Amino acid sequence: MEPADNLGQIAGEVHACKLCRLHVGRKNAVPGEGPANAELLFIGEGPGFHENEQGRPFVGAAGKFLEELLASIGLKREDVFICNVVKCRPPGNRDPQADEIEACSSYLDRQINTINPKAIITLGRFSMARYFPKARISAIHGQAKQVDGRLIVPMYHPAAALHQPSLRQVVMQDFARLPGYLDQVTDISPTTHEPPEDPQQLSLF
Repeated sequence: MEPADNLGQIAGEVHACKLCRLHVGRKNAVPGEGPANAELLFIGEGPGFHENEQGRPFVGAAGKFLEELLASIGLKREDVFICNVVKCRPPGNRDPQADEIEACSSYLDRQINTINPKAIITLGRFSMARYFPKARISAIHGQAKQVDGRLIVPMYHPAAALHQPSLRQVVMQDFARLPGYLDQVTDISPTTHEPPEDPQQLSLF
């Protein structure tokens, strides 16, 4: 199956999914969007009000800031794949719960394996915890690390910078490093995803 067709099949499964409680209150599932050959894959936390209405990721204020950040490194949102750790909106925009994240994990794994991006950028602590379960985002944000043969760059969620203006410059500086990290990626040989026991032991670019 072609990668684009595979992504379409995954999206169809997400729209019909009832693996966790989040499907009960959804208006639209939000599987994610972007090209099947994207070099960068962004993983956020969960759909919000606007995403639930439109069925697209990052279409609210945080999405506009993400588009600004992409533009700052010469990219458009159409150049990258954007998704979340959960595909349906948590009630009241609460944090996604562990069992909800687990229920969606196979969809996300399949999307990553299909796209095979040069780098994955985690936005916020819930997607960061997928690769760095014991780390604090304040300690490792913007630092590229190899996990299971793939480059992972943890970053603050764009919404955090909107709520805490002091983080805006930090997020912009982290984004400015992305092109340099991509230049260092020569070959991607990912293995089955297994979160590291101790992210502090990972090699740092």
